[in-house]
Amino acid sequence: MLGLVVAGAGLVLRHGRVLAASSHGENYVAGTRAASSGSAWHDSRGDGFPDGARLDRIQDRENFTRWFTFLAETQYYAPSLRTRAEVQDCAALIRFSFRNSLVAHSPAWREEASLPYDPGIGDITKYHYPYGPLGKALFRVQPGPSVSDKVDPSAFAEFADSATLLRYNSYLVSRDVRAALPGDLLFFHQSVEREPFHTMLFVGRSHFQPEGKDWIVYHTGDLNGHRGEIREVQTGVLLKHPDLHWRPVLNNPSFLGVYRLEILR
Repeated sequence: MLGLVVAGAGLVLRHGRVLAASSHGENYVAGTRAASSGSAWHDSRGDGFPDGARLDRIQDRENFTRWFTFLAETQYYAPSLRTRAEVQDCAALIRFSFRNSLVAHSPAWREEASLPYDPGIGDITKYHYPYGPLGKALFRVQPGPSVSDKVDPSAFAEFADSATLLRYNSYLVSRDVRAALPGDLLFFHQSVEREPFHTMLFVGRSHFQPEGKDWIVYHTGDLNGHRGEIREVQTGVLLKHPDLHWRPVLNNPSFLGVYRLEILR
C-alpha cells in the first residue's frame, strides 16, 4: 500500500495482548435490555444505521474516540503476537480498534489485554460489545434505504473491508484534512492497486508522542508481495509524500476525504 518510512518514537514498551473480543459477563450493562428491543433498530436518519447503535451522549463519544485512537496507536508502539496475526491490513486495524473500544474495559479485560499502560479512559455507558443492539455484527455491509422506520439486521456483519467502511459505516466530513478530528478516517482510492481502497486513522494528539497534535496511524497492507506493517506519521510529513497520490490534498483525486464513523453521528 503505502511505502512511507516513518521513524518511531524510541519508546521502550512491553508488548501486550489486546483482546479481539470480550466475553466477560460484566459487559452486560444498564440500558442493554432496552437496546435489545425493537426500538433500537429505529432509523431516525433514514441512512440505514440504527439509532440504538449510535453513541448519543457526548461523554460516550469522547470515551469511544479516545479508546479508538489509543488502541490503534498501541498496535504501532506495542503490538502483541495476537494482534499481529489479526491486524494485517488497514481495514483490520480499524475493525480491531473499533470493536475493542466498545467492550467493558473491566479489571479482568485490562489484565488480559496487557496494555503498555493504563490510559485512564472511561467506558461508554450506552452498551458494551457484544451485548449491544448489533451484537458482534458491528459493520453495515449493504446499502440502506433513504427513508426507513426500521433497519434490517441482516445488513450487518462482523467483517468490513475499507470500501465497506467508507460506503456504509462512515460519512464525509470534508476533503480538507484540516477538518479532521481524532477518530476520523482518511480514505484513498488507488485505481492501479489490487485492493484500491485504503484508510488511515487520524489520531490527533498522540497517546505516546510528547509533541504534535496531528498524528495519523495506518497499516500499509501488503508491500510488493511482503507482509505490511503499521506506521505512524504526522500530517505535515504525509502532505510531502514523494508519491503525490498519497498526499491528503484537494488537488489529489486519489484522496477521497475525511470521514467520520456513523456510530458518532
